[in-house]
Amino acid sequence: MKKLQLTDTETVLFTKIVHKINFFASMNMGLLEEILKRITYYQFAKGEKVCRQGDPGDSFYVVAEGRLSVNVKNGMLSFSRKVAELIAGDCFGEMALLTRANRTATVACEEDSKLFVLMADHFSEAIKQNPSFAQEIKKLATDRGFELDHK
Repeated sequence: MKKLQLTDTETVLFTKIVHKINFFASMNMGLLEEILKRITYYQFAKGEKVCRQGDPGDSFYVVAEGRLSVNVKNGMLSFSRKVAELIAGDCFGEMALLTRANRTATVACEEDSKLFVLMADHFSEAIKQNPSFAQEIKKLATDRGFELDHK
């Protein structure tokens, strides 16, 4: 993982991506600007794990470039199974941010990838400032939990 400089080009890209994500669409411009001040940008190499199932949930991710796999392991002796693939414009990590619960899946890069990262503490600030944003995140987290439980 390598931290990258967040330039104006990436800021515009992040804004374009998040406007397509339901829960960011309900966010006012002032709040989006506050979040932009706190976003970090990272490059991950092919094969690198962004997060591991069971690790503490501490951040939310938006895929800027690349392709990632989402894998779930259901027991100590079981093999992990791929439950989803993420590409540019997709997001993950919202479930862990809401509850600070451990990660429910391992996300790994299938190719070199770039991700925007919002840390949990900054996320909490955003929720306090925008109740409708909090409701959208909770709905998305509930939907994702259902998907993981039923695949």
